[in-house]
Amino acid sequence: MTRRNSSSVTEFILVRLSEQSELQIPLFLLFLGIYVFTVVGNLGLITLIGLNSSLHTPMYFFLFNLSFIDLCYSCVFTPKMLNDFMSENIISYVGCMTQLFFFCFFVNSECYVLVSMAYDRYVAICNPLLYVVTMSPQVCALLMFGSYMIGFVGALAHTGSMLRLTFCDSNIINHYLCEVLPLLLLSCTSTHVNELVFFIVVGGVITISSISIFISYALILSNILRIPSAEGRSKALSTCGSHIIAVALFFGSGAFTYLTNSFSGSTAQGKFASVFYTNVVPLLNPLIYSLRNKDVKLALGKTLKRVFF
Repeated sequence: MTRRNSSSVTEFILVRLSEQSELQIPLFLLFLGIYVFTVVGNLGLITLIGLNSSLHTPMYFFLFNLSFIDLCYSCVFTPKMLNDFMSENIISYVGCMTQLFFFCFFVNSECYVLVSMAYDRYVAICNPLLYVVTMSPQVCALLMFGSYMIGFVGALAHTGSMLRLTFCDSNIINHYLCEVLPLLLLSCTSTHVNELVFFIVVGGVITISSISIFISYALILSNILRIPSAEGRSKALSTCGSHIIAVALFFGSGAFTYLTNSFSGSTAQGKFASVFYTNVVPLLNPLIYSLRNKDVKLALGKTLKRVFF
């Protein structure tokens, strides 16, 4: 972070979703509501899993980590975004690089947590007799450690390559957070290394995670189709439904954001598209896993009874 002195830009101006003054308060209230429900939903799911021994299984261990990442992920940029609606939308160089690091860290980590969850469902459906041995606490902890380490390395690569750039012309970031692509547009030095890092890290994350999830669910689907009873097939599919929806929302919205940004040639459209995967997806994940999950609803009922009675 000490590279700030080598750049003539010591602070950046973040462009709000809308510069119309009459929309600032409505947008503030809208995203404040989304943020509050995101924090309450994810924190509630974390607490629920922690308090109920019936949920201390590999599946809910991964869900615990997914909620933790979504909670931290939202806290990286939403408070600053809300503050920008009501006051000056300025962020320091150090603050911008810090936000960039944690944003990349949690996004990359979430990709691999979703991969771990897909592997867990594969073992549960395709090798149920070996599930307890295959998904032991040590294996689960190792999968999570690997997810966080890969996220850390990716974030370090993005941030480290960004620190080598010099920003000496415009300091206006056409985004509501410090993202890689909008920052690259502001550099007055060569960004070839950064573009290569971006291609390797992002391409690697998307390719490895999407192929891993696709293979897991291809094997799951193949196994489900061999189940003789319709009730058995329905039960097996229901255990994967929530995860499939979460994967589709996260990867679908992220892909749409970057494709929009790439083909339009403008970060403005990418900025509006990114609202979904940065704000809406962390809000929807706890709802998806709680409303569609009988175990979570049963544990919630027991917990409320213990609290009130």
